[in-house]
Amino acid sequence: MSKKNVEDYLTEGVYGTPEIKRSERKQFLGTIRERVVVALTKGQVMSDKGLIRLGEEMQNNKGAKLLINGHVSSKFLKQEKELAKKYNIPYTVVTNNEADTDIGAVLTYDHAIDKEEIFVKDIPEKKQKTKPENLLTKIKNLIT
Repeated sequence: MSKKNVEDYLTEGVYGTPEIKRSERKQFLGTIRERVVVALTKGQVMSDKGLIRLGEEMQNNKGAKLLINGHVSSKFLKQEKELAKKYNIPYTVVTNNEADTDIGAVLTYDHAIDKEEIFVKDIPEKKQKTKPENLLTKIKNLIT
């Protein structure tokens, strides 16, 4: 590793410390994708659709930490925080006004794990099949 020269110190002072993968850090609440175990969208956090998977991953990844989007109302985060306490996972609420992300919560490590599938897929709700009404039923419904 090379030593810093005066020019490096001046550049760092003017522009700040160089940040690796800045766009990923904005998206994933301050961490990068290669460190993420599971990521939930804001919608999944608010509707509690990813809780089962989040709980499974917390149980299997005891050394991870939970990052929660501070732009999500705290009333929606109660169950995620309870899961973190249950599995002794530290959590941090991250509020970054400079970054706009759809991510609501991220279970992550401080080192790379390169997990292939990190997003929880939404399972579409099953629509109930309705029986087609026959002509007689339609007429009865109109009369009554």
